[in-house]
Amino acid sequence: MTATAPRFGPSPIRRPLAAASLLATLISLLFGLVLAGASPASAHAALTGSDPQDGAVVASAPKEVTLTFSESIAMGDDSIRVLDPSGKRADTGAPRDLNSGGTVRYGVKLHAGLPDGTYTVAWQAVSADSHPVSGAFTFSIGAPSETTVALPSGGAGGGLVGTLYGIARYAAYAGFVLLVGGSVFVLGCWQRGAAARPLQRLVVRGWITLTAATLAMLLLRSPYTGSGKLADAFDLDGLQTVLDTKPGAALVSRLLLLGAGALFIAVLFGAYAKREDEKVKKDLTFGLATGGAVIAAGIAGTWALSEHASTGIQAGLAMPMDVLHLLAVATWLGGLAALLVALYRTPDIGSTAVRRFSRVAFGSVLVLTATGIYQSWRQVGSWSALTGTRYGQLLLIKVGLLAVLIGLAWISRRWTGRLTDGTQTEAETSGQGEISEQAETSGEATSAEGATSTEEQAGPEESEAPVAGARESEAEVAGPDESGAQVAPERAAQLARQQAVLTATKKKRVRDADPERSGLRRSVLAEAAVAVVLLAVATVLTSTEPARTEEEAARGNTAVSAPVSEGPAELSMPFDTGARNGKGTVRIELDPGRTGANELHIWIDGSDGKPMDVPEVKLALTLESKDIGPLPVIPDRLTEGHWTASGVQIPIAGDWKVAVTVRTSDIDQATIDKNVEIG
Repeated sequence: MTATAPRFGPSPIRRPLAAASLLATLISLLFGLVLAGASPASAHAALTGSDPQDGAVVASAPKEVTLTFSESIAMGDDSIRVLDPSGKRADTGAPRDLNSGGTVRYGVKLHAGLPDGTYTVAWQAVSADSHPVSGAFTFSIGAPSETTVALPSGGAGGGLVGTLYGIARYAAYAGFVLLVGGSVFVLGCWQRGAAARPLQRLVVRGWITLTAATLAMLLLRSPYTGSGKLADAFDLDGLQTVLDTKPGAALVSRLLLLGAGALFIAVLFGAYAKREDEKVKKDLTFGLATGGAVIAAGIAGTWALSEHASTGIQAGLAMPMDVLHLLAVATWLGGLAALLVALYRTPDIGSTAVRRFSRVAFGSVLVLTATGIYQSWRQVGSWSALTGTRYGQLLLIKVGLLAVLIGLAWISRRWTGRLTDGTQTEAETSGQGEISEQAETSGEATSAEGATSTEEQAGPEESEAPVAGARESEAEVAGPDESGAQVAPERAAQLARQQAVLTATKKKRVRDADPERSGLRRSVLAEAAVAVVLLAVATVLTSTEPARTEEEAARGNTAVSAPVSEGPAELSMPFDTGARNGKGTVRIELDPGRTGANELHIWIDGSDGKPMDVPEVKLALTLESKDIGPLPVIPDRLTEGHWTASGVQIPIAGDWKVAVTVRTSDIDQATIDKNVEIG
């Protein structure tokens, strides 16, 4: 007769598997939401000015086009292109560095003798915080014209390459959190966990994820900041160019540090896990903690040296603060993941380890809060930017999620305070008799198939935990049975495996029956779910233009708003040339008084109110707020005292200054001006 190993109701493994599936599904959904919301990476260096300005109409062709930026950028030979109305290059070549003092300015010379028409300026560069930036604008020589050049609709860093680069960025942060947080949990909270396979897998997978993501970012860096073509990821010339940049050097440094991290992991889960001598283990703990801290700080520094913290105000202070911020996040969230795995996958973790992590997490939150407040002030700069910029809005979401996470952590601390190892011992004692009775009932009649079924039900993590004990039991079981007959080694191994699986299942059942431990597992699982969302928001935040930069760029490009005029723009101005019969009035009408082509009428009236015949009238238009003009207009004489001009172009709405020069004789003339709103 063949019997199977006893079953104890529904498998307790299903709940942790369901929890893992829930987290995996949540991460997948967040990938979609993060990447859909991020699209192309937002600019961190902003264009704050140009000469000529966007939409300007200049009387003659400029010798060069200059661009001014809010922070340092890296320019290539083809970073600034000026295209004529037919789409041909109007610039002479590579941009010139015109930086002076704190002003970041680049220029490109234009060909001589450019014809009238509308020209397009397209630019692309890499900001000091490693993110690609791009843009385009137009200006006109003489008068606007039609152009075959289409302004690009998408920014740099978009498309498939941008999506893959965004995934790699998120994976790199997640891998760093698991690697650092898991290691801190083992060394600082539960040293016996170094021998636990589930925790080993967590840390090793964090290292693999971070390494693979860093390699992917290194290969994708060239097309991400340049062509946007995935095939260019394997272009050796592009890779060499990346290695010569600050972000490329940071990625290579990270890979070297990860090599040292691999040695750290090998010692942690190898020699350290097997040490029994307390003095030797204490010394080894200090050495691993010191070396691990140096490696972790170095890896965090590769982000600080190449992203937000490396540029802007107080960069010397911001970079070490950023390193502390990243280490605090990794210690808290990565330790939380390690605790979650330990509670669900290992039966031996006690209340002491949980309380130690609670203290470590509390210290991490304090560091996180202090450094976060400083970073928020540095990147936001004003209260209005919190709600008026995308960076500020994401920061508010991050703060809200952090508040939720701290609330859940408080609940977990309450469960931790109620957690006792005595509860587990008592339950284990009461459960021993029940399991032993059921084991005796099945006895040696349990078949190999039953053992295999039980092992599959317990799962790989649970079946691996008692392997050592099973091997030790083989020698005992391999002896003669009660009748004196020798038991075959194969049968002995089978019985030992059955006993090991029964022991693991018993521990799992007892652990799941502990209400305090179950409550702690649920609250930690909720913390982990919120932490995944928080990490996703933080990743998007690192690829978003800081609020301070966005507001500075907006102030630099803001034009004086002007109300839209209804009907023709009309002016009336007195003049006096100082000569006899040199007094009169100029009446001007610009129809329809809006941007684009307008009809100009000028009437010259003498002091008696009758039309006054003068030899010459000239007019000039200037928009001082945008540094446009003066744009000259030469009207034609229609009749006595009446001058006209057609097709007068108004490129931008605003408060335009209209200057009129009236000449009443060969030597007598007067120039008068007045502002008018043209929209």
